[in-house]
Amino acid sequence: KSILKNDSDCGDAVQETILKAYEKLPTLKKEKYFRTWITRILINECRGILRKRKNVIPYEEYMDNMRLTEEDSYSHLYMAIMELPEELRILVTLYYLEGFSQKEISEALDIPDGTIKSRLSRAREFLKVQLS
Repeated sequence: KSILKNDSDCGDAVQETILKAYEKLPTLKKEKYFRTWITRILINECRGILRKRKNVIPYEEYMDNMRLTEEDSYSHLYMAIMELPEELRILVTLYYLEGFSQKEISEALDIPDGTIKSRLSRAREFLKVQLS
């Protein structure tokens, strides 16, 4: 949801992820990495959906509509998280909402652990400013 921001697209991404994971399950080398592996597939699916619909609706128009329809149903924190740049929004969602460790995020996104730590710090600072 932090990548696509649209429930129907999220459903499509999850459905495609399950299908791809089922088809490629024999390629999973160690069972303990399943969560990281399937999360990576999901993120790739989300980015694929974004590429397909890239020129459909201008971002500003979409965000204006989102504020009008979702402002009442979601907290200020949720709206502040949605304002984060995508690279930070994904990390915040995985770390704080999904409960992934920094190491798991690092493995899933192929980003060094120190970079994850500094981006999370930057995201917290951004959220602090937005929410104060």
